[in-house]
Amino acid sequence: MTDKPLTLREISWFFFPLMLNVQFMSVSHSFINAALARQQDPITSLAAFSVAMVLHMFVAAPSYQNQAITIAMVRGRKSLHATWIFVLLTAVYVAVLLALLAWSPVGDFVLYRFLGVEEKVAVEVRAVLAILVPLPFLTGARGLLQGLVIQARRTGLVSTATGIRIGALLAFLALGAPFLTGARLAAVALLGCIAVETLFAAWFARRCHIDHGDVREHSLGEIFRFSLPLAFSSSLQYTIPLLINAIISRLPDGPLALAAFGVIRGFLFLLAGPLRNLQQAYQTLVHRAGDYPALLRFHRRVSGSLAVLLLLTAYPLNGPILGTVMGLDADTRAYIALPLAGCALFPLLHGACNLLRGIFTQNHQTGLLSRATVYKFLYLLLCWGLILLWTPPLPGVTVAIFLIISAEFLEWVYMHLRCRARLPEVFAAVDSAR
Repeated sequence: MTDKPLTLREISWFFFPLMLNVQFMSVSHSFINAALARQQDPITSLAAFSVAMVLHMFVAAPSYQNQAITIAMVRGRKSLHATWIFVLLTAVYVAVLLALLAWSPVGDFVLYRFLGVEEKVAVEVRAVLAILVPLPFLTGARGLLQGLVIQARRTGLVSTATGIRIGALLAFLALGAPFLTGARLAAVALLGCIAVETLFAAWFARRCHIDHGDVREHSLGEIFRFSLPLAFSSSLQYTIPLLINAIISRLPDGPLALAAFGVIRGFLFLLAGPLRNLQQAYQTLVHRAGDYPALLRFHRRVSGSLAVLLLLTAYPLNGPILGTVMGLDADTRAYIALPLAGCALFPLLHGACNLLRGIFTQNHQTGLLSRATVYKFLYLLLCWGLILLWTPPLPGVTVAIFLIISAEFLEWVYMHLRCRARLPEVFAAVDSAR
């Protein structure tokens, strides 16, 4: 580390390969949605895969913080082995929960009583979840291996592995088409391409050596104490789309709203998902208070550009992207357009939240992240109760977008206020730079 202040150029070289990585991942989901839109029963296939992925992401959420945990805690061989133990135990926990949803009465309760989906959609959802039972072991290992590569600032290797994943996905979709249909084809292709990506991530991680110097290694107990609040917060984060699905599935246009929300979430993953890497950027690049203003300026420029892209996708490029590329008919495109345009606010809020998550993670205040997500969760439960009492005269997808944006705003307000109270030096650095 030098005394030279952090520059936008350094941030760009670190961040944009990670941004490309998330966009590659979201493109793979968009390819899957495009394949499902061309099935014999596209609404059922899209709705089933959307619900299955929301359930999977909720159950598997504890493993999605493996990158941040690795960056923060791995300081040598001992802490690396301890982190592997945490990753493996988390994967076992997630796989068991997926198996319960796929093959036990728990799945009936969640799908029929809690989410309220139709029977033919529920059958497809359970088939997808059964196929994805091994996936937590792959995604858990992938996150740890990517964390090692990010620690070494070799972020281009992360996006390279994900680019290879897209090629594998297209191959699996083509090879599986004669044998599988609907959401089952999508699940097999997803599992296969992530297996390929994980193998390449392992190969790249072996090439990245980091000399941490003479530093104290973190024990298994320390890693668990640091990681469990992050895992809990991550799990609650993924209840947000789950609760929204449960709310809109009970509205008059439930199946159409579920399918449309799945498509919109694919675009949010593509155009706002990359901003989650601001958490890793803060952990890796910010070493002094004076580095933060540069990262904040970078966030504003990137999130603003992504917001404009969402607006362009919703209207000027509605036909070419939603119609030609995604294969949606004119009625579905019209149903989606205005809610998708409203999502332009989401990148600004999502980027700001992840920047604050990076600040609290770097300062080992992971418990506060859990509390922020609890409040977000309780807010959606309150909205659910109100909607049960009074059904708004709005399309279901419009209700969904209002909920996801307002919940993100609530979380940002809470974390912003707590950061000002607990870490005033961060904001002092911003004020001094103005």
